[in-house]
Amino acid sequence: MTLLLTVFAAVAATVLWYTRKNNDMQFGTLCCLFWGASLMWLVDAVFEYAELGMEYFTPAGADMLNDSFLGLSVIALGLVIWLVKLLITDPRGTVRLAVKGR
Repeated sequence: MTLLLTVFAAVAATVLWYTRKNNDMQFGTLCCLFWGASLMWLVDAVFEYAELGMEYFTPAGADMLNDSFLGLSVIALGLVIWLVKLLITDPRGTVRLAVKGR
């Protein structure tokens, strides 16, 4: 489930990056975060399959639920990292204007 969720997030971020004409929201960073996580989970899945064999394809319900929570946590952490990077770089100058307005 972690691999599946991060691949969906990576594909969604890639579509956003590809369809936007300007790069002010830095979707490329989001793509790199999610594709990197997807690659990490792919390597994990390959090694787990090598260890478990065909049992890999019949996980218990509790394992699937734990993997789902882990995948959602990874997606949330990637979004937080991207948001912090956006706030620090402030590509549209929104934070700078809000601070000056005080």
